[in-house]
Amino acid sequence: MSAEPTLRFLPLSDGKQPLFMWILMFVVKRISDPLFAGRMLSVLSGLGTMIGLFLLTFYLFKSKKAALVSTLAWAISPFSLFFDRMALVDSLLTMFSVWTIFLGIISTETLRFDMAILAGFSLGFAYLTKSPALFFAMLLPVMWIFVKNKNQIIKTILLSLTTFLISQAMYNILRLGPNFQMVALRNQDYVFPISHFWTNPKDPLISHIGQIRDWINRLGPGTLLILAPAGFILNFKKHKKVVIFLAVWFLFPILVQSEFAKVFTARYILFTIAPLIILAASFFNRDFKNNFIKLLTMVCVYFVLESLVIDWKILASPQIVPFPESERSGYLEEWTAGTGIKEVADYIRTQVADLPAGRQVIIGTEGFFGTLPDGLQMYVEKVPRVVVKGVGVTISDVHPSLIDSKKAGNKTYLVVNSTRFKGDPLKLGLNLIAQYPKAVRIDGSRESLLFFEVTDKSITSLEKI
Repeated sequence: MSAEPTLRFLPLSDGKQPLFMWILMFVVKRISDPLFAGRMLSVLSGLGTMIGLFLLTFYLFKSKKAALVSTLAWAISPFSLFFDRMALVDSLLTMFSVWTIFLGIISTETLRFDMAILAGFSLGFAYLTKSPALFFAMLLPVMWIFVKNKNQIIKTILLSLTTFLISQAMYNILRLGPNFQMVALRNQDYVFPISHFWTNPKDPLISHIGQIRDWINRLGPGTLLILAPAGFILNFKKHKKVVIFLAVWFLFPILVQSEFAKVFTARYILFTIAPLIILAASFFNRDFKNNFIKLLTMVCVYFVLESLVIDWKILASPQIVPFPESERSGYLEEWTAGTGIKEVADYIRTQVADLPAGRQVIIGTEGFFGTLPDGLQMYVEKVPRVVVKGVGVTISDVHPSLIDSKKAGNKTYLVVNSTRFKGDPLKLGLNLIAQYPKAVRIDGSRESLLFFEVTDKSITSLEKI
């Protein structure tokens, strides 16, 4: 097997050039690694949200204490920690939502055109990230509550229009792609039509609101639902416009999604947690003199302790985290969970080392996109002579392409979840290398990721058929 190409540099007398070039090569290699890129996206999204929250809270309440508390609350909230750690685009969407609010409010209050442009860029990037950025555009007029002079409302509207037009110009870049129409088509799979509101408004609104309360109660954690209303009440007299604005940015997307969403999971409301946390932190804008404030301070201490306990479970043992059932099912229990994929990739790397010249490692997986085969592909993308391909959703026999691969002398494998595998391994000539159990379901059953090697018996079994 030919070695990967490397670059060598002759050292200078002071030894600075080799170190610099080594760092440069390390950075370039890391950036080209999709796993590292995903992790960095997660880190930068969380960091960007924290910085935005600090600046936004300080700008709204002119309180460093409240700004620091909102930043700390976001950093330790299990809700944000879990989804930032998952490197989902919802974290990036949340970051752009915070910056859109911050820049938009500055533009409204100061009538600065440059801030309107920057807000447009932030909103545009949100549109390029995910469709729920539509909520940010719909809520732009709410910022007009901060207009200082009613005679300047026309200029304010023009600035908001500038923000919106810039975002739409950025979004329409997607039209250059060949599958732009799929965005609207996929949205229809997840959203009820507008007519649903006057035909059956209570379903699924009521059940979804109950789910949201459960999500925030478990992952917020639930003390946010005490601190946020307290912050709203305590600051209503002095900062009426601010707390109303934050309440609208929290409630409007939640109510709309609860009414019209066909599929609803906790990550869909991640961007609404930011204004909720600012409301919760805003009670630190007041002096701690009376007993009521002291009681809220104790609640805040409980929030920190409860968050840290859940955070430790997320980092150390996710299976014992009190996730809502919908989240636990998707991330830990069912075929969507990624348990075992990294272990399969590690095994595959060991098989490439002694691979004869002209041969490959072929891995067939269930599915055609998503957790499999894409999740496995991310781990082995840089490994030479490894091919990962989807061969079906429900697997009842060995795919002909895997049989052909085995005939050609390639090392051939099959990766499939136990609930998706309907065949008999012995009859199909599959040798079980390992199975990786996922979290136990409520009913006691358990999904497993099955890792098979396709043997020569698969060829003869196919010939018999």
